[in-house]
Amino acid sequence: MSADSKQPQPPEDGAATTADSTSLLLSHARLTDGRTVDVRLVGNRIEAVGTAGSLTTVGARVDLAGYLLLPAAAEPHAHADTALSADTPGPVPYAPEEVQRRATEAALLQLGHGATALRAHVRIGDVHGLGPLEAVLQARRSLRGLADLTAVAVPRLLTGVAGADGLAMLRDAVKMGAGVVGGCPDLDPDPAGYVEAVLAVAAEHGVPVDLHTDGDDPARLARLAAMAGGLRPGVVIGPCAGLARLPTDTASRTADRLAAAGVTVICLPQGGCSGTELRGAAPVRLLRAAGVRVAAGSGALRDVANPVGRGDPLEAAYLLASLGGLPPREAYGAVSERAREAMGLPEVRVEAGFPAELLAVRGERLAGVLSLAYSRIVVHRGRVVARTSAVREYCDSAAALDLPRQARPERPTEPGSPPAGPDVRS
Repeated sequence: MSADSKQPQPPEDGAATTADSTSLLLSHARLTDGRTVDVRLVGNRIEAVGTAGSLTTVGARVDLAGYLLLPAAAEPHAHADTALSADTPGPVPYAPEEVQRRATEAALLQLGHGATALRAHVRIGDVHGLGPLEAVLQARRSLRGLADLTAVAVPRLLTGVAGADGLAMLRDAVKMGAGVVGGCPDLDPDPAGYVEAVLAVAAEHGVPVDLHTDGDDPARLARLAAMAGGLRPGVVIGPCAGLARLPTDTASRTADRLAAAGVTVICLPQGGCSGTELRGAAPVRLLRAAGVRVAAGSGALRDVANPVGRGDPLEAAYLLASLGGLPPREAYGAVSERAREAMGLPEVRVEAGFPAELLAVRGERLAGVLSLAYSRIVVHRGRVVARTSAVREYCDSAAALDLPRQARPERPTEPGSPPAGPDVRS
């Protein structure tokens, strides 16, 4: 990704007057710095940000009083072909229509939580060939306008006689539409040869690399870092939970090599991953201290590797803060800014000129939002694509306790509007 792609793009001349049908005003939104603002979206970008009540629009308006407005989350490590299959009796069904249904349902679930961009790993080869990938690509087409889905082709073997077919299929997968090449070198008889083959295909087609590894072999990671150094558009690995099982000095030296090579690590705070056997989480603070870029994903979602899961990026951020010791801002950054960076996507800020990829969550501060993030409004490409509203009710006897009720923040009443009452939504 070029440096220019991260910079805000100014609205085209006359955009505010010629794109009325695509304009949206988010009013009275609270930002993480404490300001309450209006945000006007035109097309797929933020056109203006001003003090609350200062902006107008001829398009739609969404009142975000009581909501914290954030850059939207992104999902850098999903498994679309196996998602939501844990309750299926017998082997996981790989019929194209079944894979497409599960992939679409999983993507919509994660979109509702706030992830407007998703990177999904899909196994290719064996008896199923390219069928699961084709089904996920069809899901991507059906989701257009709601969320951006990128497929990672994951071959089983790439070396030796058995790997020749896998290598040919990996090239076919890229031609078919896989936007990223990946796999699990730990499962190949020649892990270094596997990585070399993936990097060669990536260089040949100009696509990113995203590899599964437990990260418990420092020598293997050192070779990977040496091979990946300088490759553009870049190399991502994960979940690297094995790094946490290494002696601290060994893990630190390995992290230094990954940082020097520009390798990004995707950790999975919420649980297992169908690409690896062992559980746990990467040593996030150790990696960050070494200068490694660290993002967080959800991994397996209700499949044989992890029969539970929400696919919720805010839950991943909560776990990074609660168990990993990261400040809330850095924890959320791992599922938003850092995740988008790992996926090669443009940066998002709540500022004029940046992409209109936003998430509004009921709450006042980021720490509270990560703790109780129920009601959410998701904006993708400048329009609301998902809305979740939660209402908590208590029995009548609770009134005698004189408990405080969650209320909308007070703000000036607009002419002709009724006074705002208490709100028990959360």
